[in-house]
Amino acid sequence: MVAPAPNNRLAELLDQLRAEFENQAGRAGEYEHQITSQMHEMELVRQKVYSLEQAQMEIKTKYESEIARLHRELETRGGAAPPTHPGAPPHAAPAQPPPPSIGHGPNNVFGAIMAGQAGQGGPTLAPPQEQAQQQQQQQQQQQQQQQQQPPPPSHQMPQPPPAVQPQGPPPAAPPPYQPYQQPPTANGYASQPPHPTASPGPKGRNARGLPGPPTPQQAQPGQYPDPRASPQVARPTPPPQHPIPNVGNFLADLRPDRVPSHQKKEGSDWYAVFNPHAPRALDVDLVHTLPHDSVVCCVRFSLDGKFVATGCNRAAQIFDVETGSKVSYLEDASVEKDGDLYIRSVCFSPDGRYLATGAEDKQIRVWDLPSRTIKHTFSGHEQDIYSLDFSRNGRHIASGSGDRTVRLWDVEQGQNVLTFSIEDGVTTVAISPDGRFVAAGSLDKSVRVWDTNTGLVVERLDGPDGHRDSVYSVAFAPNGRDLVSGSLDKTIKLWELPARPNLSNAVGKGGKCIRTFEGHKDFVLSVALTPDGQWVLSGSKDRGVQFWDPRTGSAQLMLQGHKNSVISVAPCPTGGLFATGSGDMRARIW
Repeated sequence: MVAPAPNNRLAELLDQLRAEFENQAGRAGEYEHQITSQMHEMELVRQKVYSLEQAQMEIKTKYESEIARLHRELETRGGAAPPTHPGAPPHAAPAQPPPPSIGHGPNNVFGAIMAGQAGQGGPTLAPPQEQAQQQQQQQQQQQQQQQQQPPPPSHQMPQPPPAVQPQGPPPAAPPPYQPYQQPPTANGYASQPPHPTASPGPKGRNARGLPGPPTPQQAQPGQYPDPRASPQVARPTPPPQHPIPNVGNFLADLRPDRVPSHQKKEGSDWYAVFNPHAPRALDVDLVHTLPHDSVVCCVRFSLDGKFVATGCNRAAQIFDVETGSKVSYLEDASVEKDGDLYIRSVCFSPDGRYLATGAEDKQIRVWDLPSRTIKHTFSGHEQDIYSLDFSRNGRHIASGSGDRTVRLWDVEQGQNVLTFSIEDGVTTVAISPDGRFVAAGSLDKSVRVWDTNTGLVVERLDGPDGHRDSVYSVAFAPNGRDLVSGSLDKTIKLWELPARPNLSNAVGKGGKCIRTFEGHKDFVLSVALTPDGQWVLSGSKDRGVQFWDPRTGSAQLMLQGHKNSVISVAPCPTGGLFATGSGDMRARIW
């Protein structure tokens, strides 16, 4: 029987399998080497992270011990140690706010306020009386500690009476008057403490409170130990007199507890400081507090001064100025109840019959106040409406929106009659007293003025003398020739328009900046002029309201009456009063 021939095909397959196995075994070795190398690198990274963590812990411990030592030193010198914030390292720097913008989202200026991020629970105003009580208690404790100390041994030199005890180096003489100079800035914003308008106690730049007078002590035996001699009792040293620093228009830098009584005024939860270097011509007092359930975005008086309107979440409200009572609550029942819908602007018609409201839903509603019904709903804007203004004849309403347009509406016809388009979002609008011009501020740092008859831009106020950041508020002066603007660059500017505005197609440059007001510590959100044109008032994210003399550019007073940003200020057209609206969910009449 013949044997079968060997199977060559099977041998070939076996050889192929053997070669593939050897190939895969080699690649597995390479992978194993790579994994080992990467594990070694990870171990080096882990060791580096561990060493950095240890170094950070050592630095933190060093800082904490140094801060504790400074606290103890402050306490021994009679000052109050600044409070520490739980959850934050003592050496953490204040967080800088993100760049502001108009529109939706948490990065816009009003968005953080309305979301409550800087509202309740933040630093609040504390009456100066409480600080005086705390300092008095500290002085009493020091007196008790000194009385409990045993007398010095006989071999020690007797101490001089308190009247001649060394008190340290004498206070430096106040520097001669110099014009205020802006400190060095970074990215266009001046350096400042995290809360420049917080409580007026020792939280400011001088964290050490007012030192109290030394405790009176009976004089030690001197060179005449005659028991028949009259005992000598030293007189207490009077508290040191602190000269008022020259802060220019930055009145928020003044400590109210070091300002003489005739240059300040205080209420239960507010205070005002008057410029010590300007003649005092105004007084201020709180008339009414109008609580709301949400952020107050805007305030506006009726032309007769009898009512004030406010805009908040989903509704506009009207209050009686004399009594402070609410007389109207205007809410569109047809709007869905889900989410927020802030009323960003309100304005009365000159006859007081209508109230126009602009909201985040891109709609302008004109309310008939006697019937509390909506007379017109103007649609056309494509983004939030930030500002409204009624013309003096009651015929037109100007509106500004984030959609980069200014629109003019005819109230009688109920339609849009003019549309002005620009390159960036419109934040504020104002109609001149004679109704001929419309001014608007924009995110592009400019103020534009249009002629309502021709629809042409007659002025563009910007350039080297213009604002360095977005313009958030504009207002015409009563004379119709001057204009004020407030900006996120923390300044207010007074502009003079030419007597004969440019009526050609070319953009005019005849307007000029005649005054720049610097003194706010944060964004200027609202500006206005009093009916007589004698004062400019401004509200700021620094929580303050300031009055300015437009002739000299000097600040007359600084009012701290809110616990959050002052979003809106409005003077009463009949004079004597003004209103403020704030992120602290209150409007106030002053």
